[in-house]
Amino acid sequence: MSVPLWFALAIIGYLGIKLARPPLWLVMVLLLGGYLLADSLLAPAIDPTIK
Repeated sequence: MSVPLWFALAIIGYLGIKLARPPLWLVMVLLLGGYLLADSLLAPAIDPTIK
């Protein structure tokens, strides 16, 4: 069974928010921080630790 990555992440994110109930500001900070970090000068340094 082949599931697209974006779909799997959406399901995991939805379940995580429904089950753990983190504050909305924390979710937004993590999403925005991850987006900004991925497009920064630190991205090449962080990339090996994620893979």
